[in-house]
Amino acid sequence: MAALRAALLGAVLGCAAAALIPAADVKVEVLQKPFLCHRRTKWGDMMLVHYEGFLERDGSMFHSTHKHNNGQPMWFTLGIREAIKGWDKGLKDMCVGEKRKLTIPPSLAYGKEGKGKIPPESTLIFNIDLLEIRNGPRSHESFQEMDLNDDWKLSKQEVKIYLKKEFEKHGAVVNDTQHDALVEDIFDKEDEDSDGFISAREFTYKHDEL
Repeated sequence: MAALRAALLGAVLGCAAAALIPAADVKVEVLQKPFLCHRRTKWGDMMLVHYEGFLERDGSMFHSTHKHNNGQPMWFTLGIREAIKGWDKGLKDMCVGEKRKLTIPPSLAYGKEGKGKIPPESTLIFNIDLLEIRNGPRSHESFQEMDLNDDWKLSKQEVKIYLKKEFEKHGAVVNDTQHDALVEDIFDKEDEDSDGFISAREFTYKHDEL
């Protein structure tokens, strides 16, 4: 009986100790901040960033938008796991012109599997410069911009007009057939009640796969 009590006590104490150990989190260091900040990033925003990524273990660089992306910055949507979880946690409330250093544990990066040049269980370091913030595709502001007749629902024509403007803004050439295919794909996924329109609720609802 005494041995059983000792075993149970050891198990309880072990669980209690484990509970006291906080989960690893992102370490955020602000390296540069603008004097004026007119807008801070929030979930759903699109962020244009330049970044460099390093392995903490040996300081080697595994990616840089300056070197590996034809020198072009990258668009990233905050809060929808478009990149690793550590970015979603570490880039909130950021200003244009701000530079941050993120130290991200494996559990919020690529974990036990790793990816490409990143070995399993790697802690990653990112230097990230924020160049621009835009309303994300699922923000209330974006819905209002697309809803040309203010009827609180989006027609296929309204979505097509919006997409054409966005493509032209970024210098992309897409013909009408491609636009029509894109619109049909969007409505297949978003028009939940199949009434031929995307309502404000259907537009702003965050699906699990996003």
